[in-house]
Amino acid sequence: MQGARAPRDQGRSPGRMSALGRSSVILLTYVLAATELTCLFMQFSIVPYLSRKLGLDSIAFGYLQTTFGVLQLLGGPVFGRFADQRGARAALTLSFLAALALYLLLAAASSPALPGVYLLFASRLPGALMHTLPAAQMVITDLSAPEERPAALGRLGLCFGVGVILGSLLGGTLVSAYGTKGAKTDAQAPLPGGPRASVFDLKAIASLLRLPDVPRIFLVKVASNCPTGLFMVMFSIISMDFFQLEAAQAGYLMSFFGLLQMVTQGLVIGQLSSHFSEEVLLRASVLVFIVVGLAMAWMSSVFHFCLLVPGLVFSLCTLNVVTDSMLIKAVSTSDTGTMLGLCASVQPLLRTLGPTVGGLLYRSFGVPVFGHVQVAINTLVLLVLWRKPMPQRKDKVR
Repeated sequence: MQGARAPRDQGRSPGRMSALGRSSVILLTYVLAATELTCLFMQFSIVPYLSRKLGLDSIAFGYLQTTFGVLQLLGGPVFGRFADQRGARAALTLSFLAALALYLLLAAASSPALPGVYLLFASRLPGALMHTLPAAQMVITDLSAPEERPAALGRLGLCFGVGVILGSLLGGTLVSAYGTKGAKTDAQAPLPGGPRASVFDLKAIASLLRLPDVPRIFLVKVASNCPTGLFMVMFSIISMDFFQLEAAQAGYLMSFFGLLQMVTQGLVIGQLSSHFSEEVLLRASVLVFIVVGLAMAWMSSVFHFCLLVPGLVFSLCTLNVVTDSMLIKAVSTSDTGTMLGLCASVQPLLRTLGPTVGGLLYRSFGVPVFGHVQVAINTLVLLVLWRKPMPQRKDKVR
């Protein structure tokens, strides 16, 4: 990808490539992201049933999810630093190689001749380097003008939606039909005479979180995502126990979720961002989270869940796109990848805490507790946003 090869510390301008070249690179990035996300959600649909077939109970499955979450949490910022220094093409290659290793180990885990449980846990290890979406966001950020960036990042949600739809459908259908059978220059140029920056420079990564306004935006992102993240981490268990869904039915439900996400990120957010400020969209997403939380507290069937999914998807998509855009503008061009890596660590953080915290809440209070927590946390976030509005920036700090 020529548009992602120049050293990031020089700062890229979308005008450095022809419009046709930028469009081709962006389109290829969308295709690669959609392909990888399809495979990712396919294995997300299969793993709960494979783990049950291998004899894992809900606690062991929680450990499995936590392992994957911890590895992605630790790997996200480091992957971002690697992307800043080696370029988006090297980062995408690394992510795809890690994905290949994960899928090979997952396939081996289903063989009765091999130690399935050990291989299933081993298949989580490459997850530390599987960060295709942040790498794709990095390409889109570099090749899009600041005023076009929210819409361009939103269209990347189309890829996510395609991945959720196709991956969930294929995963659920395959489980039901066949079961889980047992049988840049790419490098960042160092300053003359100076030491080369390290990918594992944790001080450089942490310094981004001390920049003006970054801590508050990042905390809003984490706090608002937390309640829904806990629910979604537990969703595979909830769909089997509370909704009493079969694998194929759960796949259809996730496909509906993905379709709404695709439409929201690909069409709705782009239109809204051209008419409303990021601050207004952020407040709206938090407000809708509160309404959805109230509905979730009274939810008693899968039909009720389907009714509240549109609001849930709108809030999730809008919150993540807007906060990502704000955080990208708050850092220098050379730190875009690292910041996107930190943003990508939010979901792994929730997957790390989710199986334990979510499992405890679910067993103790049932499904309504996720709605109560969502209302409480997002009400506090909305009060904070109203008292001290987020800054409006035109472009990234240079």
